[in-house]
Formats: sequence, structure tokens, C-alpha cells
Amino acid sequence: MRGKRRSVALFLSAPLALLLAAGPLSARAESAAATGAPGALSHFDLARKDCLGTARNTTSKIWYTVAGGVLSDVYAPTIDTTQLETMQFLVTDGATFTDLQARDTTYAVSADPTGMVCTVTSTARSGAYRITATYLTDPAHDSVVVRVQYAPILPAARSYRVYVRLDATVGGNGGGGSGNGGADSAVIDLSTGQPVPVSFDPQTSTNASNRDYAVPSYLALRADRPFIAASSGFVGTASDGLQQLDRLHDLSPAYASASGGNVEQTVGLNLGPHREALLVLGFGRSQAEAVATAGASLARGFKAMFHDYQAGWRGYDTSLRPPPTRILGLSPAQAALVSRTYQVSANVLKASEDKTFPGAIVASLASPWGQAVSAGDPAQTYFGSYREVFSRDLYQAWTGLFTAGDLTTARAAVRFLFLQQQLDDGSFPRNSLLNGKTAPDSFGVQLDEVAYPILMADQSELGGDDDL
Repeated sequence: MRGKRRSVALFLSAPLALLLAAGPLSARAESAAATGAPGALSHFDLARKDCLGTARNTTSKIWYTVAGGVLSDVYAPTIDTTQLETMQFLVTDGATFTDLQARDTTYAVSADPTGMVCTVTSTARSGAYRITATYLTDPAHDSVVVRVQYAPILPAARSYRVYVRLDATVGGNGGGGSGNGGADSAVIDLSTGQPVPVSFDPQTSTNASNRDYAVPSYLALRADRPFIAASSGFVGTASDGLQQLDRLHDLSPAYASASGGNVEQTVGLNLGPHREALLVLGFGRSQAEAVATAGASLARGFKAMFHDYQAGWRGYDTSLRPPPTRILGLSPAQAALVSRTYQVSANVLKASEDKTFPGAIVASLASPWGQAVSAGDPAQTYFGSYREVFSRDLYQAWTGLFTAGDLTTARAAVRFLFLQQQLDDGSFPRNSLLNGKTAPDSFGVQLDEVAYPILMADQSELGGDDDL
């Protein structure tokens, strides 16, 4: 063991019984602040999503996405506010190698019949192990839920250690680099008696001055067993958990905080005898609220959250106009696939509606070319991208919902356009924020954007609506 590597490294190699006897991690972890601020330039994440999901209610105001096989943009508490670049797994033998999920594994994706529960199976390129992660959100709280199952394939993999690296982009900007427009900070919260990583950004003012619904953002990562290590760092520097594990195959030294930059947090998982864990990423407007939100979801348990989540979407699907039971020229199996695709497509459209502003259906739950867009540009501290309302794109979503029989949402979309987005001169902007106010990147008047709302109002039979 190298001279500077202290108690956290000892914890990671100790048997669980010794770990528990040694007392809480907080008493032995490093207390120093991380060095290397502000860290590497941060970016938004991939638009090429494998999955997306949200609870079918307006109580849980959170959306998750998966891209490249790992947890990607997470939006909360409005659909235009991304809070995450990635959250992914690392695996090491503690001596010779460290695998990063996005770099060193291959993956396959599957979904439940609603399309809103995502399961990613990642297999090490070495063939040594497999990680299965199932993603959904808690219908009762602003939490993303991840059930993790680690399966060693080779005998040596039974002793490997599993870590999680949380690379936040809190509040839609991550700071870092020379363009530190929206720096984040990170701390290890000890209020529960266990280490809980919290990333946050209390800043709400951006270049979108009419975006009056922004709130301070805090996110906390908790698990059903205490983490065996926890550290905060700056991305791309010596304090970054990924850099430490790549270099030393150990998370050492551990840092209690990282302030003012592009931060990340890394934790060591205690998988228990069944080699599985339940992770919860909870959100709030304060550190205490985020920690409590994650804890409330953990207390519910995976089965209860999974049941309620699926029940919500199944209930929505039964309310829709069913697809044709017999489709000319298709076998029964092909017809069943078409029917499932119909329902999943309707669910994706419904999931694209914000939960604070009814009818505000965004063009996409992603930022095209996001991986090349700086999240720390001081001139662009708000980046709505396609997570805004374009009447042209809304018309496409509206036709799907209207055809499927979701008249409530279809009519809410029409009312949003006329009552929230329409300008005083009767025209419509190219695109707006979720509150209907013109977005910073809007320009000109485009005739299709003006014509579509009229068609939608007529076809929705709202022509005689006095409010309109």
C-alpha cells in the first residue's frame, strides 16, 4: 500500500464485518476539499436515447433517460431542466484494472410492455461479469430508482468491487473549463449517519430572463445499504473518482466537498450477499429535501414503486382507443408487435408533456448534439434546445394523441398554445418556454407555426370555446 493511501483504501479491502465494526465512514473519510477546480468543460448528454420514462401522474415531477447504455439526462422538476450528464458503474479488482461502463462493456436494452421501465444488461468486454440495471421513477416522489444486480461470470469476478460515478449537470449547467457559467458544487452529507453524496446549484437566474419558474436544484444519491466509500471531485482532474480508479484502482484519497465547477461524485457499493443494490437519486430545493426525498423512496421499496409505476401507465393505456385487432397481411405475432408499438408510442408522447404546465408538450426529451454543447458557457446558462414548445412539433404529437383518443391532453395542448403562447398580435412564436413565454433562441414568424394551432383548435372541436 502506498504511503499516502489511508483509511478509505483500508475500508474497501476489509470484510463487511470489520467494516461495520470500524464505525461510520464519516469518521474516517478524508475531510479536505477537492482540488482541481473548476475541472474539465462540461457538456449536455447524448440525444440518441435508448430509453425514457416518467411516472404517469403529476405528483412525481421527474423524467429519466438512458443513452449509450447508462443513465443520461434526468429532468426535474420541469421537463426542460436537465440535472445529469451521466451516472454509470465502474468495476475494479483493486490492483490491475478498472472498467468504466460506457467504455469497457457492451450492452443490450429491453423494456416492459408500457415502454416506460428500462432494463440495461451490460457485459464486460473481458467476459468476466455482467451488470443488470432496471430504471424507473417513484410515482410518489421526485426520485429516479435503479435496481442493480451484479453477476460474476468468471470466478475472479466474485471479489471485484463495484462503484457508481455521478456526473451531475445541476440546473442545466455544469460549469468547468474557462466558461464557468453555472458552476455546481458537491458535498458528502452526513445528516443520516451515513455518507450521502449531494450535488447542487442554487442559482436560478439565466440568460432566459422570462423563465420565472426556475428553482434551486439539489440531488442526493442513496442506497439500501450504506456506501463503503464516498468522495467528491472535479471532472478530469486528480480528484475525479474515475481518474483515481483508473490510476490506482482505488478511491483514495476521498474528498468531502468540491465547490464551484464541473463536479462529480463517486461511491463504493455494498452489494450484500445477493450482489444487488437499490439506488435512488432524489431531488429537492434544498440539501435536506433531496436527502429526505431519496430516503422516502428507499423506504417504499422497489416492488411497491414498480407496481405503482406500471399500474399508472397500464391505466393510461386502457383509456386509449385500441389499435385494430386485425391488421391485413400481418401474422398474429406481427399484429401484437404493432399493438405494443402503438401503446409505447402514445406513452412517449404523453411522457413528453410537462407536469407543471399542462399541454406544454416538448419537441424532444433530448438535446440534439448535446454532447458537443457546452453546459458551462457563461453566455448560455439556459439551454432549452428541443425541450421547449414548438407548435410545429406539438402538432405532430397532438395528432398522435388525438388519434389515440387522449382528448384531454390534446385539448390541453391547444389551450396552452392559445392561452399561454400566442402573442398579442395573434401570431405564435417559433418556440416558447414551458410557461408560454418566447424562448431566447426564437426568431421570426413561421407560417406553419401559426397555422397548426388553428387546425388543432378546429379538429379538437374547441372552435366554440369562449376562453379561446
